[in-house]
Amino acid sequence: MFGFKKNKGKAFVGLSGGVDSAVSAALLKRRGYDVTGVFIRIAIEGYPCPAAQDRIEAMRVAAHLKIPFIEIDLSKEYQERVFNFSIAEFAKGRTPNPDALCNREIKFGLFYEFARARGADYVATGHYARAKGGALFTGADENKDQSYFLWAVPEEHLKRALFPVGGLKKPQVRKLARKFGLPNSARPDSQGLCFLGDIGIEDMLARETAPALGEVRSDTGEVIGTHKGAQLYTLGQRHGFELFNQASDSPAHFVVGKDIARNTITVSINRYPPAASETRLELEETNWIGGASSGEFDARFRYRQKLMRARLSLEGKGAVVTLKEPHYAPEGQSLVLYDGERCLGGGIIRKATLA
Repeated sequence: MFGFKKNKGKAFVGLSGGVDSAVSAALLKRRGYDVTGVFIRIAIEGYPCPAAQDRIEAMRVAAHLKIPFIEIDLSKEYQERVFNFSIAEFAKGRTPNPDALCNREIKFGLFYEFARARGADYVATGHYARAKGGALFTGADENKDQSYFLWAVPEEHLKRALFPVGGLKKPQVRKLARKFGLPNSARPDSQGLCFLGDIGIEDMLARETAPALGEVRSDTGEVIGTHKGAQLYTLGQRHGFELFNQASDSPAHFVVGKDIARNTITVSINRYPPAASETRLELEETNWIGGASSGEFDARFRYRQKLMRARLSLEGKGAVVTLKEPHYAPEGQSLVLYDGERCLGGGIIRKATLA
């Protein structure tokens, strides 16, 4: 079943211990690639570390497929480039995207360089996305599409990227795992942040930024409640804070402002200012896949968010994107543009203004 048909080149596959990367390795071997499985070890002190069990699962997959298995420890680099940077951004009141940062810095940064230095023609992962000739496309499974997290990967690296499960839907991947007899075919999907196991951003921030109780203020400046720490909230949020004397039938209140220095948040019964009709986003650290030109595209600033029509205006090394509806787009978050199924890249939101 796994015999070579034709040598299509040497592919290093990032084996995470999960089903998606395992099926990716199996598919590549069936298609005639010279496959090597690589386990990227990431361990952050103080966090539940799934690396030990993940490594065992990855080794079992490699043994089953009869492919070489090697390991690379990028714990220090991940902590410096992804973890510490993200914590610092959150502490400033911004909202970074650790998963997009991990793909750029670790999986298609240091791991990519590691693989290429050892003779790999291609680097493969279990992402639900598609790449062709350096162009990036959405995954066939709309519920699993991960192109949003890959927007910052350089085009030159995408030219050497393989996403074997990108053209499949998750049930098909599970079926293939059973068909191939993979030892981890029944393993549940991982949750939480990239490499950190089953832990969410709120838990991470509560641990790392020492949030303190603060005042909730109305849009007229009156103190009307308390919150758990300003850095824990995003604009547009409607829960997670307590209001004084709030009746059960009181209207919902939305976070419309936050002051990190004073540790206050401002809420209003109006989600957006009444006159707001557009959102102007100034981008930095842009990465365009296949070039970019000003025009009308679709955009999102959250994973799985419904695409919105947007106007892109290139301005030197930066860009301005205008969403044709009001939104609280978090500064520091990834704004990604699409033209149909093609992901054009995007940038980091430096400033967001309702207009």
